[in-house]
Amino acid sequence: MRTKWIKATLLAGTIAAGGVFFYRNVYLPKSTYDYVLPARTDLNLTVFGIGTVDAKRMLHISANTGGKLTAVYKDEGDIVKKGDVVAQLDPVDLPDQLAQARAVAEKARKETLAATAELEGLRAQLTLAQKTFRRYDSLYKRHYAAQVEYDKALTDLQSLQAQIKASTSRLAAAKAEAKRATKAVDALKTRIDRLRVTAPYDGIVVSKDAEPAQSIVAVQSIVTMVVPDEVWVRANIDERISGDIAPGQPATIVLRSHENRPLHGRVARIERKSDPVTEERIVDVAFDTVPSPFYLNEQAEVRIVADRLDNVLVLPAKLIRRGGVWVYDNGEAHFKKLRILGRTDDSVAVEGLDERTIVLVPDARKKPLFDGADIRI
Repeated sequence: MRTKWIKATLLAGTIAAGGVFFYRNVYLPKSTYDYVLPARTDLNLTVFGIGTVDAKRMLHISANTGGKLTAVYKDEGDIVKKGDVVAQLDPVDLPDQLAQARAVAEKARKETLAATAELEGLRAQLTLAQKTFRRYDSLYKRHYAAQVEYDKALTDLQSLQAQIKASTSRLAAAKAEAKRATKAVDALKTRIDRLRVTAPYDGIVVSKDAEPAQSIVAVQSIVTMVVPDEVWVRANIDERISGDIAPGQPATIVLRSHENRPLHGRVARIERKSDPVTEERIVDVAFDTVPSPFYLNEQAEVRIVADRLDNVLVLPAKLIRRGGVWVYDNGEAHFKKLRILGRTDDSVAVEGLDERTIVLVPDARKKPLFDGADIRI
């Protein structure tokens, strides 16, 4: 009899111990839920997209004429200032032609100087001849001078007048030749200058398209450059979430090479043509400050702030189920429908709660939640 009593006592103790163990280690953990409280804050409603670093314009620097390159002074990655010489074409015999044209221009200049001096001398002689003629003319009329003296004074005057006329024509011809020779020199200098290819803007060379000793045709690209201020990200945005995007909206840009260093930007342009296959829209997001260095075609993520909600209650997006959340009330779980004001990838702005509402965190490892379920926090 005593043995049965002992066995019964041990069995009861074992069952009780098992019950306590189950309650503490199974029931309580599966009935105890984590929770959060709604936070009152401002929420930026953002639109996410992925794209690549690009430039508004690709400037293909070329020569106005064809020829053989003797030098390319700029390479990929070089910083270029407006007016910097990028490349040089072979002038062939143009320097010799320029030297000859300068010699002709110098000769014409000297001939002009000589003709000018000659004309000035003749004009001085003309002044004297006019005075002499007037004197002999007066004397001849009063019969104090012989006919031969009068005729000689008149002939000298007329001869000088003819010489001055001829000298004036020679001077005009010399000036015309000097002008023509100067224009020839200027034209050759212009042709030689055009063989020096210069940068039209400040920028950065992104590719070298030709090499020295290579023969090129007119307008063939020698180097390609971009203006740093025109570098942006061409992002692909799903059409379904792109409706609220507008130029000027602020954005955050994250380059793949600097994932932990977000950059600030703004929406610069929205292309009017969507991709019919991917159903995405191209949105160009400009940098507020272009990173240095930058790399074209580098992958980038953009997050555009399309709207802003001020002083709203915010919950983690993972808690929203079927348009509502599970809340705790006096030891029980209850499902509460909410009005969704806006959302981001990880947060949701809601109406229908207050800041003291205890919102349960659903957990598949715990017992299922249902209205009136007995739970602990």
